[in-house]
Amino acid sequence: MAKTQIVAEPGVPQILITREFAAPRALLFRAHTDPELLVQWHGPRSLTLTVDRLDARNGGTWRYIHQDADGNEYAFHGVFHGTPSPDGIVRTFEFEGAPGHVSLETLTLEEHGGKTLLRANAVFQSVEARDAHIQAGMEDGLNESMERLDELVARLVPVS
Repeated sequence: MAKTQIVAEPGVPQILITREFAAPRALLFRAHTDPELLVQWHGPRSLTLTVDRLDARNGGTWRYIHQDADGNEYAFHGVFHGTPSPDGIVRTFEFEGAPGHVSLETLTLEEHGGKTLLRANAVFQSVEARDAHIQAGMEDGLNESMERLDELVARLVPVS
């Protein structure tokens, strides 16, 4: 199984994420924009995801709600910038538990020889905001999400 690379350089308000998947980029794009697929992989296994809205177009909005076993909810929302495509998705990201702390995320998918390299770049308003995101458990949640995405695309890729 591939490993997710997470880079957060000291003093830079940015997180860079890369991971390779044994799947075509069109499938990875669908996994990010189709609510039926998104709920199968986004977030830790201990949480249930509800897609409140996902309007994947320029100016469209999205809102996801994670719920734990005790019924606690954690909601996130944002706005798409430009038209999402397999070439890339640009959107804002805001945790509703910390209003006003907005990051800008850019996701690109590069396919080579039947595999796709996912690259994500999250830019924060400050190093402190980036560090708070990391300290809130971002790395564990992201690693688990990427493992779940890997499992999902493995089930959906046609067997040769």
